[in-house]
Amino acid sequence: MSVAPISGAIMQVDGLRMHFKRPRSVMERLSGQPARIVHALNGVSFTVARGETLGIVGESGCGKSTLARCLVRLNTPTAGTIGYDGKDVLTLAGAARRDYHRRVQMVFQDPYGSLNPRMTVRQALTEAIQFHGLRTGGAVAERVNELLGLVRLPMDAADRYPHEFSGGQRQRVGIARALAVEPDCLIADELVSALDVSVQAQIINLLLELQQRLHLTILFIAHDLRLIRHISHRVAVMYLGAIVELAETETLFSAPAHPYAEALLKAAPELDPARRSVIDAVRGELPSPLALPAGCPFHPRCRYVMDRCKVERPLLEGRGPHHLAACHLPPDTLRPAAVQPQSEEPVRARIGGMP
Repeated sequence: MSVAPISGAIMQVDGLRMHFKRPRSVMERLSGQPARIVHALNGVSFTVARGETLGIVGESGCGKSTLARCLVRLNTPTAGTIGYDGKDVLTLAGAARRDYHRRVQMVFQDPYGSLNPRMTVRQALTEAIQFHGLRTGGAVAERVNELLGLVRLPMDAADRYPHEFSGGQRQRVGIARALAVEPDCLIADELVSALDVSVQAQIINLLLELQQRLHLTILFIAHDLRLIRHISHRVAVMYLGAIVELAETETLFSAPAHPYAEALLKAAPELDPARRSVIDAVRGELPSPLALPAGCPFHPRCRYVMDRCKVERPLLEGRGPHHLAACHLPPDTLRPAAVQPQSEEPVRARIGGMP
């Protein structure tokens, strides 16, 4: 588990919505049909404490990456607010907006796609440092060497191009590029999903070390529950563009309050063959964000569905200390059926012996 979070919220997200217009086909244009709306985010709200790691988990297509892109202003939300250190992020302009972009950095799943293939590592890091006026003269080269040391790359890596590195090394370069501007917060979007398991462990351990050393706040987006459990203080479970459960990590893994969170835990691979199940943890396919179900978005796939679920959307409400869930089921309903999480030692062994 990472270093204990420092008290005090640094980020507040309230009612965030992101809707895209889907391009119309030729037939839709000829027939005069209106553009269809993709409901990517549907009222996302949460806070992040300074120094905390918040894990965000869910199926592909649930809105995790869209949320990340909104938080760093790559996408402008349709509605809602993003507060950071007491400021309204969506109203920032000029120098204030540049300062926000410096303080909140994103590390992408594909570092090769986010790095300029025509620039050496030295050039990429120098550009970031000089753009924000963080160093001048010989101090820039010193900072480049310091950054390479932070991410455990050799000094000769500075004069190499992205294509000359392995996937894990490129991810280290991506982290160094984000750290070059001295951020407070890192948003890691599927940081290690494309890497081998042993390399995943190295990158995760590096991230934990950097968090403690630099006092970073981290939003860690992933679909791998093993990684989420290891690195996060709290976990937000997303489904169809909304958070359906938000709880401290061990609370979520031991006593989920939402059927979707329970299903994710049941779907996680078991290390013990005797405990593996052939029963589907969740039935059906993820509904299209073009046509959200009425009532609770999860009700078409929920084994506990009631008539109320089909017409009334549940609110994200308290289920215990620091535990929120959006479900009509009475508290404690899922506890008898909840999957017992794997012990810490087998999980850590599986992901490369994380300490």
